[in-house]
Amino acid sequence: MAYTEKFQTMSDNAIARVNALEPSQVDKLVADGAILLDIRDKEEHDKSNIEGSINLSRGKLEMNIEGIIPDLNSLIICYCNANNRGALSAATLKDMGYYNAMFISGGRIAYLALTDK
Repeated sequence: MAYTEKFQTMSDNAIARVNALEPSQVDKLVADGAILLDIRDKEEHDKSNIEGSINLSRGKLEMNIEGIIPDLNSLIICYCNANNRGALSAATLKDMGYYNAMFISGGRIAYLALTDK
């Protein structure tokens, strides 16, 4: 998908500010209590998602996250299809005080390719 220059610049800045997890790290962290947050739209989540993830679309993230994950110390792993929305969401969460927010490098596509799920 072709993105606008401004959107890609914002995404690149977010990627530089937050930690990216390799897909191979996700299952262990989730088993240890990390929260997997699918920030794609509901329709995308319903079609295919990473098992055990909570869906909260990027458009409602700031409004609803505190009701869903009140603990600012939670380890939150954001993901989208690839990188951009996941990184933007993790950066937003960090700005809101969720300092342990990160994203999956390569997103859902990379995770599912690795795990053959």
